Amino acid sequence: MLKIMVVEDQALVRGAISSLLDLEDHIEVVAQAENGEIALSKITEHDVDIVLTDIEMPNMSGLELAKHLHDKHPTIPVIIMTTFSKSGYIKRALNLGVKAFILKEAPTEYLVDAIDKVSKNQRVIDPELALMALDDQDPLTEKERKAIKLAGDGLKTSEIAKKLFLSEGTVRNYLSEAIAKLNAVNRIDAARIAKQKGWI
Repeated sequence: MLKIMVVEDQALVRGAISSLLDLEDHIEVVAQAENGEIALSKITEHDVDIVLTDIEMPNMSGLELAKHLHDKHPTIPVIIMTTFSKSGYIKRALNLGVKAFILKEAPTEYLVDAIDKVSKNQRVIDPELALMALDDQDPLTEKERKAIKLAGDGLKTSEIAKKLFLSEGTVRNYLSEAIAKLNAVNRIDAARIAKQKGWI
């Protein structure tokens, strides 16, 4: 029996996915969570074989959850399901060792098949999504990405500097580098472009 945790912020979607998976003889949904933070708090309470997670969620996204699991629970594979086929998401997910990337509009059989393959240590990425990830390279460094994300959230340079434990001058450099790399008008425009691509 494969024990699954379903992480999805929309209660109806989370319930529907869990119910569909529970209909399978060899799959049991042992836990549900509405975001990555709650998922992490439950992961030690349940014997979980695979985590099935959405990407865009409040408090902790699916990619942030994947990073935590990759670092702290590397034996638990992650399957990401999303409505967003953004190239940046796919690339970052692959870099974090995510085993499968599935669009939510895929049929249930495809999801079940992906779970079965991942349980055998196989990877499942739609070929078109994989090509998209390869074609569209993220030019930002990790620090530029963090700075531009916080700028996009409306934080001032001084606030970003405090959050990232950097000097204001360094933050200004990261922001101007990101703006130049993305051919953006300003930091807000850079954050918009990076978000659209799935890079932040």
